Amino acid sequence: MVATGEPRIAARFAALKAEKRAGLITFVTAGDPNPETSLAVLKALPGAGADIIELGMPFTDPMADGPAIQRANLRALKAGATVKKTLAMVKAFRSGDHNTPIVLMGYYNPVHSYGVPAFLKDAKAAGVDGLIVVDLPPEEDAELGAPARAAGLSFIRLATPTTDDKRLPKVLANTSGFLYYVSIAGITGAAAPEISTVAAALTRIRKKTSLPVAVGFGIRTAAQAEAIAGIADAAVVGSALVDCIGEGQAKKPAEVVASVTALMRELAAGVRKARK
Repeated sequence: MVATGEPRIAARFAALKAEKRAGLITFVTAGDPNPETSLAVLKALPGAGADIIELGMPFTDPMADGPAIQRANLRALKAGATVKKTLAMVKAFRSGDHNTPIVLMGYYNPVHSYGVPAFLKDAKAAGVDGLIVVDLPPEEDAELGAPARAAGLSFIRLATPTTDDKRLPKVLANTSGFLYYVSIAGITGAAAPEISTVAAALTRIRKKTSLPVAVGFGIRTAAQAEAIAGIADAAVVGSALVDCIGEGQAKKPAEVVASVTALMRELAAGVRKARK
């Protein structure tokens, strides 16, 4: 259970620390491949091992994402996905799950079009815990980061292999919830991370922050998830799940859920092998 007054993200990482293990953060795109299936998958993720859920806000030009997530965005948009419907999906999820943190991930354009004050108010009311907006650098913090934190939402930033010691303090300055470390240079799902390189980067980052550090991009198998869980506070898996959903888009919701949860259980088992 979430402690009274304690944000869900902080509570979840505290619980993971108590369990002496890393977390599994899963990414799916809201509305992919259709609203009914997407909500069914979302509701099934915690029971299959997801500790935190990143929910993608569909957008026409997801420039940091690889082909798998690009296709998911297009499927969702074709099925009628919008920001308003994404928030409604979170609200529907919250009716049965009050503890699993949900982080909306995406790009600034849909948020700007919705209107920042209205978006933050509606996101908070729906049960969103944090935001990752990949195309807003720290220099643009006044656009969304500062207002989000003032509204009680974590604003989670990304660090990459090119984030050097000069840039890192600026990235960390107003980051909250956790730091997302992008394990490879490039787009999502492009390649597998090199564990020794990631470990060295995390050692450097942890000298500058006490925030939990989650590692994503390129994690597709239980073995990869286990390796990352051994060095990070959480492993993030997205493209593998999105591909699984895409492969079953013509199937009934229950069949897609069965495929996704089977993969999730494999990934979760890998993460849980890496005891701290």
